[in-house]
Amino acid sequence: MVNGANKEKNSELLNNNVYPHKGVIIGTIIIFLWLASLTFFLNIDIETPLIIAGILLQTYLYTGIFITAHDAMHGTVSRNSTINTAIGKLCTLLFAFNNYNKLYHKHHLHHKHPATEEDPDYHNGKFLAWYFSFLKQYISIWQIIFMAITYNVLKYFFTEINVLLFWALPSVLSTFQLFYFGTYLPHKGAHDIKNAHKARSQNKNHTLALLTCYFFGYHYEHHDKPYVPWWQLYKTR
Repeated sequence: MVNGANKEKNSELLNNNVYPHKGVIIGTIIIFLWLASLTFFLNIDIETPLIIAGILLQTYLYTGIFITAHDAMHGTVSRNSTINTAIGKLCTLLFAFNNYNKLYHKHHLHHKHPATEEDPDYHNGKFLAWYFSFLKQYISIWQIIFMAITYNVLKYFFTEINVLLFWALPSVLSTFQLFYFGTYLPHKGAHDIKNAHKARSQNKNHTLALLTCYFFGYHYEHHDKPYVPWWQLYKTR
């Protein structure tokens, strides 16, 4: 009976039968909130006390943009592969002009060879060295060019300090958030030989897990069940 219940639960998580379009809806909401928030903060008076809150909100929503792209790489945004890929490519474009196909290839290498020399996300070193190694895997000259062009276009229409604080800075801070909670903490150090994923999870606290990195602090669970979308990942902890 227990095994049957577990199979039923896993089937629900895998197939998303209850809400087949929920991934698309959630992804669309995150994109809309990011764009609406960005528009609002680009237009505010920089003297407002909302500066810190705005930076933190934009960082969190930027991270959500990447998490949606990540889910698309696992086919969990939509069961329609065309829609799934389209949303993934849109999100990687919004996230500092990343290349979806490049991210897709490297991310699946990460899942296949976690915390090994064949893992593009892994570096056997201290935090900053690992962080810069992580960035080098994904940043290209074309991204820098497109970001520079976008920055100069935005500052033509909006105050430059607003562009820096609410568009440029959050894009950098979100890479720290993603790296620290989604790569560094889960994969650093030694792992039990029985731990095939070479990953650990943060303590069970769904609110904290959501706020830190959209439940990806439950990282062993993600590697163990990569077919589970981020908004259902807490159910596996």
